Amino acid sequence: MKYFNLKTSRFLFSISLLLSAFTVFSQQNHGKIKGTITTSDGDAAAGVNIILKNSKYGTISNENGAFEFNRVKANTYTLQVSLTGYETLEQEVTVTENETAALNLQLKVSNKELKEVVISSRKSILSKKTDYVARMPISNLENPQVYSVIHKELLQEQVAVNIESAIRNTPGAVPVSFPSGGIAIIFRGFATGINARNGMETISGRSSVDLANVERIEVLKGPSGTLFGSSISSYGGVVNLVTKKPFETVATEVSYTAGSFNLNRLTADVNTPLNKDKTVLFRVNLAYNNEKSFLDYGFNKTIAISPSLTYKASDKLTFNIDAELINSNNTRRTYNTYTPTSGITNPGDLKLDYKKTLFHDDNDAKTSGNKFFAQAEYEISENWKSTTLFSYVGENVERSYQTYAVWSSPTQATRRVGNWGPIENNFTNIQENINGQFSTGSIKHTFLAGLNYRLNESKFSSGIANFDNIDVTTGYTIFRRKTAEAAINQNSSVAANQQTISAYASDVININDRLYAMLSLRLDNFEQKNTATTKGYDQTAVSPKLGLVYELVKNQVSVFANYMNGFQNAAPVTQPSGDQLALDPIYAKQYEAGIKAEAFNKKLSATASYYNITIDNATRTFIVPGETLPTYIQDAKQVSKGVDFEVIANPISGLNIIGGYAYNENRILNTTDPLINGNKAAGAPANVANFWTTYTLQNKLKGLGAGFGVNFVDKSYFLTDNIIYMPSYTTYNATVFYDQPTWRVGVKLNNLTNEKYWDFYGNSQAPTNVLINLTLKF
Repeated sequence: MKYFNLKTSRFLFSISLLLSAFTVFSQQNHGKIKGTITTSDGDAAAGVNIILKNSKYGTISNENGAFEFNRVKANTYTLQVSLTGYETLEQEVTVTENETAALNLQLKVSNKELKEVVISSRKSILSKKTDYVARMPISNLENPQVYSVIHKELLQEQVAVNIESAIRNTPGAVPVSFPSGGIAIIFRGFATGINARNGMETISGRSSVDLANVERIEVLKGPSGTLFGSSISSYGGVVNLVTKKPFETVATEVSYTAGSFNLNRLTADVNTPLNKDKTVLFRVNLAYNNEKSFLDYGFNKTIAISPSLTYKASDKLTFNIDAELINSNNTRRTYNTYTPTSGITNPGDLKLDYKKTLFHDDNDAKTSGNKFFAQAEYEISENWKSTTLFSYVGENVERSYQTYAVWSSPTQATRRVGNWGPIENNFTNIQENINGQFSTGSIKHTFLAGLNYRLNESKFSSGIANFDNIDVTTGYTIFRRKTAEAAINQNSSVAANQQTISAYASDVININDRLYAMLSLRLDNFEQKNTATTKGYDQTAVSPKLGLVYELVKNQVSVFANYMNGFQNAAPVTQPSGDQLALDPIYAKQYEAGIKAEAFNKKLSATASYYNITIDNATRTFIVPGETLPTYIQDAKQVSKGVDFEVIANPISGLNIIGGYAYNENRILNTTDPLINGNKAAGAPANVANFWTTYTLQNKLKGLGAGFGVNFVDKSYFLTDNIIYMPSYTTYNATVFYDQPTWRVGVKLNNLTNEKYWDFYGNSQAPTNVLINLTLKF
């Protein structure tokens, strides 16, 4: 086989040399012009007209701002670049025989049309351009994976002040607030944490996430272990936050939002070049958030500082450095559970007032997150580049008081309080990616190879205690923290260090101008060290990903199919005999097929797909008669299947429409427990729908607009026994805004019908509320 591969490689190499020789011969006396165009804020400039004056040559830049002239006669030309709202640019370029003239051009805003451009040049909400989803430069129509992109412009329209409201713009996505304080998103039947930041590992299990430094939110659908690994992805997918980057012009934006429940939020975004040549760029985003809960007790105070620096060391080498420092002091929502004999079917049965809590807000949490990211991007050659990345995430918990209510009837509950802290979680990642493009004969390849080293170090302290049993209809005292402090015994431990070494590769094969195949593979070696009380273990996981894409209509409609794999490491377990059972990594395998469209001159973006996610080796437990300890077997099965639809449209100037629908059926199979076998998985609503539309006047009173939205979430079960459920709900929201070149004002009304609804943990959600925002732009 090796001999065959060697002969094949030599044959292909010979063919490649012959093709190259033919190309050179055929292009004698000709050269090439190749370049990219960006706008004044550093974004790719699509749809730019480029001509060579006094010649027959002309073209338009693509969505990446790239353009190319082939077989250009050797001569000196004047390149003219024009786009509405920007100054026309002229650049002299000399074409030499058999060589490529490379250009990087940047447009400048026309002073005459500045007021129009400030509003009209905002990024389209239809754009799905990203460098992170595939870790290589391929477009949405070329990518066999389904993903959604939520832009900051949409969040500004919606006056979104937290990620829970922002994420509802993704089909099938339902936000979840963990009792520990973190945020997760449920889609495709599984909960996914906010675990990626600029494609690298982050964490939000106990600390806050602030939107002030978020450029866009990318939601990748389906098991994504092949490129992102088990620490970032879940079986449902990946949520990646893309942060704001420095650009080459001076700009400042200050925003203040006031609202119901004493909300006061102040943000600032300051960008400036630090030198005349604009090779050193700096940007900082600041946020201060202070609010009360709609409950009788509860609050949230958050401060975030996010500086970033770009240094263009040369035409080929660029460094990007950024940090995110977040400090939070807030209360966690109560974790409600229910005894089997409580008679409760859903939180609506409880006799506790919708706006009441059982605990004082001095049962609070104080946390901080320190995140550092560095990137060096080096252009090895015209078609190859190296990207070296480093990230450090430190999550520190000074204290985290978490409250629990165990309901034995609609009127009676036992109160429990625990304190998790101090806790230290430190995550270090070092990554190297090589991206390139090459050809084997007529077949083009877009290639990625990468290595990643991950280290997790943790220290942990916790304690929990049961307290009183109360009747919520006869009066009760609010539980204070001093009572918990006197009774809770803290237990400290050092968690075992974990390290993962990963290697991955992905090749997108352009078989012809319409047919693409993606072949990807990842190898992970996971090792957990020994501690005084816990034996370490070592696991190796192999995760493949395959995809096919065919463009039915070139650059407009494609059909796709994929096989994707995700995995989670599983620690060994002790059997009743005392033997250790070494578990395999738990794998989720997805098969999916669908269609994507970007049509009508980029005024419509749509995706529809059917998927089936199967976990064949989940671990199940049962008690053998005569034994007291559980026996473990790794043969359980879980199947999550459904459909995803997304439509984003801009049918006429000023009108934006976003719509999504997801159906999911996630069931537990192959278990010996008859009370669970065949049941639906916990926290997996069957039907989820989202809709949002805005219209902005384009002539008189230009910039004045209004918007309206609807979100529907079907009922979901609290546990796999399918007894307690969270009722379905529908919420309606509306906004009015006036957007001008130097200022913007917006008013948002949430939950217009005052719907009573609960999250996955049975916590009541905010009634009707209002947000008022004023933004100044300098």
